[in-house]
Amino acid sequence: MTDNNRRNEKNESEIHKESINTSNTTESQLEDKWMIRNCDIYEDEYDECTSFRARFHQYFIFGETLDCNQWKKDYDNCCKWESKKDVKAAEALINSEKTRRLERLKGHYNNSIWKKRSAPPANWDKPLPEWMSKRDENTYLALKAKEFREGNVKEEKSFCSIM
Repeated sequence: MTDNNRRNEKNESEIHKESINTSNTTESQLEDKWMIRNCDIYEDEYDECTSFRARFHQYFIFGETLDCNQWKKDYDNCCKWESKKDVKAAEALINSEKTRRLERLKGHYNNSIWKKRSAPPANWDKPLPEWMSKRDENTYLALKAKEFREGNVKEEKSFCSIM
């Protein structure tokens, strides 16, 4: 068994343990409720997934159309959570988001080409080469940074008016 497979099994088991641990929680104890998106987003994702353009794209890329029912279930669970504060619906929604996130990051976890580092390189904050700092000394950003350091920040007036 490779390290990547162990990492994936570990991530999947952590998600499973978290879903078991949160089965008897109240709204205030939902640790990952920050993962719940606005309900309109789930509806938009479902509408986009089932549109003619998306179906054509799915068929072109994958050779078949994709199952969009999870977006509909997520939208329904989100509505239950928003209207009735249904904790089970929120937990199902959070688990769906975790599964979606794990699927999105699967390529990252399975990547055995790049070596992942645990700390930044030792010289990550060394000064820029002289030619580069000389080239950039008169740029707009450098002038604004100099003004900011000196405390000469001018409040610019906007002449834009929206009617």
